[in-house]
This record gives sequence, structure tokens and C-alpha cells, in this order.
Amino acid sequence: MATKTTHPVLSNRALNRATLERQLLLRRAPRAEMSVAGAVRHLVGLQAQNVKPPYYALAARLDAFDPRELSALMASREVARMVTIRSTLHTHTAEDCLALRPFAQSGGPERELKLFRNGLSGVDLDRLTALSRELVEERPRPVKELREALLKEWPGTEPLALTVAARCLLPLVQVTPRGLWGSSGQVALTTAEQWFGRPLEPSPEPVTMVRRYLAAFGPASVKDMQTWCGLTRLREPFERLRPELVTFQDEKGVELFDLPDAPRPDAGTPAPPRFLPEFDNLLLSHADRSRVVPDDVRGRTWKGNQPYRVFLSDGFLGGLWRLDESKDTAVMTVQPFLELTRAQRAAVAEEGEAVLATMTSAETRDVRFGEFAD
Repeated sequence: MATKTTHPVLSNRALNRATLERQLLLRRAPRAEMSVAGAVRHLVGLQAQNVKPPYYALAARLDAFDPRELSALMASREVARMVTIRSTLHTHTAEDCLALRPFAQSGGPERELKLFRNGLSGVDLDRLTALSRELVEERPRPVKELREALLKEWPGTEPLALTVAARCLLPLVQVTPRGLWGSSGQVALTTAEQWFGRPLEPSPEPVTMVRRYLAAFGPASVKDMQTWCGLTRLREPFERLRPELVTFQDEKGVELFDLPDAPRPDAGTPAPPRFLPEFDNLLLSHADRSRVVPDDVRGRTWKGNQPYRVFLSDGFLGGLWRLDESKDTAVMTVQPFLELTRAQRAAVAEEGEAVLATMTSAETRDVRFGEFAD
């Protein structure tokens, strides 16, 4: 009679500490060890639906981070904003923009395109792809301008469906000045090939992406990685790698895989407070998010379809934060989910003050505790 294989158990707290270390959140990475571009690559991109989240994500993870560093990389086209993983906008290195879009295509953009198929009745998608490429490679096009040009070709078609189709069918980059620190600009699009001056790379092998995912988010299950990237049927590359991976199980008995030399700190390792932006990938990249999000606070980080910014206390989701800025004043309001000890409260306030010093130029900065006003 066959016996069920058992693996060493990693407690939820041990999983939390391991993931925080991979995410550069247990200790900020020293600059001698990790550059800004290196962090963007290690983290396999940063959620960038809004302009500022990538900057706040790096401020939480890199020692002595200056927002102008990421902005300079974007201006020099060493990093860029484009739709990849889960068909959401990410900030990636140029190399990852060119390689991860083919990898993510079936699990994100193609899936999103199917949601709009009813609005694309009668549209020749090959023609739409060719026309959109011609338009945005002639010069970067604002979304409104691209939409109007496509509507001339297919009048009466749902306008949003046309621009979504263009974004899903082509690897479109949001060009600068959109995304630069301290600048503003409407969304304008061109192809990744045009922006970087080179063709897309072949899609990375699934085993390569398994290794990268585990390095940034492990230990993790097959379903965890599938949640992260939107792809299915990833059991096979995990099994191919099994001889070179180590295996564990969580407290629920789910099998977890990991790189043998990846850090797995002791569960008792102190975890300092960290302030994270909305959409941070730490909260979106596992099927079971309890390693960071306690069950009793699930669902409290969203209002409608808009996420709040969150902070970590003792490594776990501790509450929400909001920043109100004017020319000379920056006020951070911190709303804990649970009562903090005096020491925890002081640590959260100190971290908040450090974030304000890094991310704002206001002369007057204040961290306050309380509930958000409507």
C-alpha cells in the first residue's frame, strides 16, 4: 500500500518571514547589494496601475532610495511601464518588457481580450493589430487619439473594446513623461519594439519563470504561481524542477516548493513596519494570502473596486494609510486594524516619518493615527 509523502511543515509565520525576505521587506536591501534596476528585475516587476506605487514599493525595499533614481531609469528607457502579468500595468526592466509580455500573453492579455469579444463583432483583429501598430509606431499616440483613429475604421464599434484589443494584441509601452517622478503627462502608447529599438525576446522557458517566481515570492505552491501570472497547467515545470528544489508543506498540508539556497529566516525574526502602495504584488501573488493577510482582515483593504494603501506590522497586514499633500505640508493618516502596543505604535510612526522624508518635499510632515474621514 502506497504511503503519502510528507514534507517538513513551514508555519504561517515562517512563510511570512521567508516571503518578506524575498520581497526585500524584512530588511531593506543595501545599495551595495541591490541597485534600483536590480530590485525591479528581482521582484519581476512592480504593479503600476497608478504612477506613484512603484516608487513607494521601492522606498519600502531599498536602503537610501531616491525616487529620482527610478525616474532616471525610466527616462533613459532602462525601465518602462507596460501590461504584462495578469494583464495589469507593471514597471519592468527593458529586458523583462521584451520577454515577459510573450510569457504573460495567454494568461493575461488574451484572457482579457475574450471579455470584450462581444464589443468586437465584425472587427478583423489582424487588421486592427496592423493598423494600431502603424499608428503608434508613427509616433506615440494618446489613448483618445488611437481610439478615434480605430473608430474611423470600425464606426459603431464599442470604443473601449477597440483600445483594449489594441493593448491586448500589441506589446504597448506607456511612454514618458508619463510615470516620471514629479512630472505629469497623459497616457501615450507605442510598441515595446519601437521604444527599445529591438524585437521582442522569445518567451522564457516555464522552468526559468518558476525559479524567478520562487526567488521573489517563495516558498510557494503551483497554485500560488498560477495566481501570480494567470497561467494554468504549471504543474509540469514544477515537476521537471523537483529534483533541484526543496519541498515543504504549509499548516494546511499544501505542498510548497522552494529554491534550496533561498533564504528562510527563523519564524521569530523581527519584522519592522513597512508602508506599501496600493496594488503591491506582495498582496496579490499567492492563492493563499494568509502568509501576509490574516483571515480576520481579508476584504478590508478595498473600497468598491479601489484598493487602499496598507502597512505591515510584525510582518502581517496591520492596517491602512493615506497621504494628504499640499505644497508645504504632508500628513500621513494611519488606520490600524487592531490596537497596537506602545512599541508597535512608535515603530509605525517612525517608519511613516521616514517614508515622508523620502517621498515628499514638504517642510511640514506629520504622522497621525485615526480613522479616515469620508
